[in-house]
Amino acid sequence: MKNVERRWWALIALALSVLVVGLDLTVLNLALPTLGTELHASTSDLQWFIDAYSLVLAAALLPAGLLGDRFGRKRVMVPALALFGVASLACAYSHTSGELVAARAVLGLGAAVIMPLALAVIPVLFAPQERQKAIAVVMAAVFLGYPLGPILGGWLLDTFWWGSVFLINVPVIVIALAAVILLMPESRSERRPRLDLTGVVVSSVGLVALVYGFIKAGEDGWGDATAVATIAAGVVVLIGFVSWERRVSRQPGGQPLVQLNLFESAGFTWGTILSTLVSFALFGILFAMPLYFRDVRGLDSLGAGLRLLPMIGGMVVGMVASTRLQSPPRGAEPGSGPLVGAKALVTAGFGVMAAALAAGAFTSVTSGTGFGATWFGVAGAGLGLAMPSAMNAALGALSAERSGAGSAAITAFRQVGAALGAAILGTVLSSAYQARLDVAGLPAAAAGTVRSGVSGGVAVARDLGSASLLHIVDVAFVHGLDIMLWCCAGIALAAALLALAFLPRRAGTPDEPVPPSAPAAIPEEATAE
Repeated sequence: MKNVERRWWALIALALSVLVVGLDLTVLNLALPTLGTELHASTSDLQWFIDAYSLVLAAALLPAGLLGDRFGRKRVMVPALALFGVASLACAYSHTSGELVAARAVLGLGAAVIMPLALAVIPVLFAPQERQKAIAVVMAAVFLGYPLGPILGGWLLDTFWWGSVFLINVPVIVIALAAVILLMPESRSERRPRLDLTGVVVSSVGLVALVYGFIKAGEDGWGDATAVATIAAGVVVLIGFVSWERRVSRQPGGQPLVQLNLFESAGFTWGTILSTLVSFALFGILFAMPLYFRDVRGLDSLGAGLRLLPMIGGMVVGMVASTRLQSPPRGAEPGSGPLVGAKALVTAGFGVMAAALAAGAFTSVTSGTGFGATWFGVAGAGLGLAMPSAMNAALGALSAERSGAGSAAITAFRQVGAALGAAILGTVLSSAYQARLDVAGLPAAAAGTVRSGVSGGVAVARDLGSASLLHIVDVAFVHGLDIMLWCCAGIALAAALLALAFLPRRAGTPDEPVPPSAPAAIPEEATAE
């Protein structure tokens, strides 16, 4: 097989790897009610089914990237994929809540290696002119996994048993594992950076505290003392981590866990920030809209998931357009710049997302499927335009020497951003929902269930046979949904303005300090012919 073809087949293997990670982030949401019944799980248990994955993922990201740089990205990726597959089997056949929480934690450990190393290999395998297309492939897999999770999860839950939502990972992992072993060339840092144990411990503690605090704030409100204290502790610890990393970098031969000079690159800094903001803007579609379709519109799990398909179509269209617009014009001289710069594409993409989310904020109890499909598709197209270029700006600043640690830093930012977005936007939705409720005359227990969320409210209304209460719950939820989508639109608009103001026109342009790639870290068989 030619080296050029092998690189692209290896990229497909990486895309399959991150696809299952994306699937696993959302496929569990629809299964939680079933798990509560089958495993006799408490509300706290259900929350830990999700939190165990998120917290281990946050803790292990930075050291996982460094291990890839030190020991070899393929050498670290292969056991991580195997671990992810074994943990998926353990999740599927768990008999108690404790077993499932432990298996989910191991699953998070595998994901913490897979996500950054899939990105880390791109600067090693692909030249700058090919990188945009390669990033589009991997990011498409990441973001396709999010809406595919509810679709596949809904079908599996309606057809098979709850463990099938985890078993779906196994065949994909087997294919990805075989492809990585056979097709992906090995690469690592020539300097083989030492493991900064103090940095690993401090960063892990800080990231776990921060993510857990945001999760708890989303569950119990921002007035919860434990949530606020945990967030504050996480911030303090991470400030200490930055101080330690600066100290290490100033020492002769010092090799910090994170190269802080990366943030001197406008491309890396703003590409990372903008890709993190995507997690905020997408929250309304990926988490709140399935609730709308299932509880307000009365669809089953599969029907709710299928309503997200237009976003996938829009995303594909946007990514294809982005890749073509970032290519040099036909007939241009070798080395010519792209047809459209990264700044223009990212700004336009976020602008399109903002407009689509603003349109979605006019959703009503009786809105038709066509209305949702239209703004979903447009939002997906905006995401497809913006995301590859934003990620290319960030990855373009990484040298082949430390691409693992750099990619892990990008992924860590996005993980914290997702947790923060879920906490803030979830609170906005919940507060607006509760403010519109009228539960006067209901027993205290029933009123508490109605206030807990739309699913509880719909269940109480149906148990009581009260059409008026059902209407109140539906209207209150849609009111909260619309306010939250306005917030998402505002975040997307802010991202567009930030891109316009600060993002370089092209990744790796001479006006920004981009570390040079280290040819010694690029495997001979991976270079273009």
